[in-house]
Amino acid sequence: MSYFAAALTRTPQGWQGQELDLEGLEDLEEVADALRDLDEGGLALLLLEQDDEWLGVVRVEGDEDPRVFLSDRRAVLGSDVAALLWDVEEQDVPDEDEDEEGARPVAEPVGDASLLTDLGTPEDALLELCAEEGLLPADVLSAVGERAGFLDVLDGLREV
Repeated sequence: MSYFAAALTRTPQGWQGQELDLEGLEDLEEVADALRDLDEGGLALLLLEQDDEWLGVVRVEGDEDPRVFLSDRRAVLGSDVAALLWDVEEQDVPDEDEDEEGARPVAEPVGDASLLTDLGTPEDALLELCAEEGLLPADVLSAVGERAGFLDVLDGLREV
């Protein structure tokens, strides 16, 4: 499975971004440390999308615990990247046998849906974007980026 992971930091000059390779990172704390290394004590975001199936956002500020949102809790069952962000053993995840055969269940977001409120996307708006028929994870992250003012940086990283 392929993924796109963008690390964004907010500086006095505006948003800065770079792709982040998650290879070799063992858990959420290592992801958070990698984000903190990019911006000493300030705001850093990881925006992640995988195979047009789901998206994830991790937010770190200083030494605070990382805040995580996943658009679909089922992603942790089939994605090592999602499992890196959402600890399967400590969190509620679905049983693979819960889904009826032939029916695609509705995605169920998990985590802190309010983590982007101060950046222009309140909890209800994020959940609505994730649930909107026909919107891909990249579309949702673009809408979030437009509201927060980092869409140009995000689009520049996607083009590389």
